[in-house]
Amino acid sequence: MFALVESGKITQFPKGNKGITIGDNQYPSSIYTLWTEAERNAIGIYTVTIDNTNRKDEAFYINTDVTYTFTGSAVTGSYGTATAKKLADEDAVDESGNKIKDAEGNQVINYGLKTFYKNKFNAEAAGLLAKTDWYVIKAADVTSYSVPSNITTYRAAVRTKVNSMETQIDGCSDVDALITLLTYTTDSEGVQSRPLGEFPDEVV
Repeated sequence: MFALVESGKITQFPKGNKGITIGDNQYPSSIYTLWTEAERNAIGIYTVTIDNTNRKDEAFYINTDVTYTFTGSAVTGSYGTATAKKLADEDAVDESGNKIKDAEGNQVINYGLKTFYKNKFNAEAAGLLAKTDWYVIKAADVTSYSVPSNITTYRAAVRTKVNSMETQIDGCSDVDALITLLTYTTDSEGVQSRPLGEFPDEVV
């Protein structure tokens, strides 16, 4: 990414694949690939350096727009302070603060991160259980058939685990706690794990 600086101010961001006219001079696109940084700087074009110090994971935070500054010798783009997304659900409101209703008159809800991740893991649990649903269906249709005990144990373990996951997620006091819960770390033996844990190994 490049910036054109004129009279000490950033005036545009050339795309780097087209020529550019600066004052009375026209330059080909090759200046972005064949010229040195010093040669480009001499005509007011600088390579933009992005400072990601304040940028955070967009799954959990809302980042600001990038602000570009010229220091006299370089152009830097930087983020402001990121805002954590809401953990809890909230009633949706309009710009005047009035609650928003759907077509049937029900309150519209803006779901928070806790609901998002609980729904995510419930969907994963449902997908795991679906693979062994046929055992249960067969047992209901065929009186002489019983669901194998290892399948029954597995299905109960999946439900127990997803309930535990929901409890752990609900227990997070802030976004950083939720991030910690979901983040994998590697121990000294190279084993990866996360505080949230995992569903039991599949049994089919």
